[in-house]
Amino acid sequence: MTWVLGNLPLIGSLTLQHLVFALIPVVIGLVLAIPLGWLANRTSFGRTVTINVSGLLYTIPSLAIFVLLPAILGTQILDPVNIVVALSVYTLALLVRTVADALSAVPPIVVNSATAMGYKPVRRFLAVELPLSVPVVLAGVRVATVSSISLVTVGATVGFGGLGKMFTDGFQRGITEEVVAGIVVVLVLALVIDGLLLALGRAITPWDRITAAAGRTR
Repeated sequence: MTWVLGNLPLIGSLTLQHLVFALIPVVIGLVLAIPLGWLANRTSFGRTVTINVSGLLYTIPSLAIFVLLPAILGTQILDPVNIVVALSVYTLALLVRTVADALSAVPPIVVNSATAMGYKPVRRFLAVELPLSVPVVLAGVRVATVSSISLVTVGATVGFGGLGKMFTDGFQRGITEEVVAGIVVVLVLALVIDGLLLALGRAITPWDRITAAAGRTR
């Protein structure tokens, strides 16, 4: 505890930095995944191409992306843009399939009813299909967020900060307490953010709870 108590400002700063660079890619990936998932859900060919490409992107090792991106983007090796782009790619790869699956799970009778009421495809998507797919999409966002929080630590191997710096610095200086503290903070951060997303999902999808309660009373 001695090291932790003496370095609370540093831990707080690294935690904030870690959180920012974990959440920005999730937002970017989600914004891109929603239209791509919608397009993938419209045709079997589009779905096959989108799912296969996203699956291929996710198989690329994170460390390899961190090393290669500066050459591709023309950035410096320590540029935070590399972390944001790399994690956005991973988030997109995770969420495209989730969005496509969530949209395909919307009951056809609901979609057909909206069409019969005069809803155009875009309006129907925004007003009917997307809201009904929120629980499934949010489950994917929770997975992507925890994954992003974990992957930011890998950036420390190429000189990026965040809580991963506590791992590399602790190993180099032989300070076990620093390494353990880094692991604990990352774990707590992931649990807290996951809990907040779970609460958010319950708040914005009250109909999901009502449906579940109705199912239990039958």
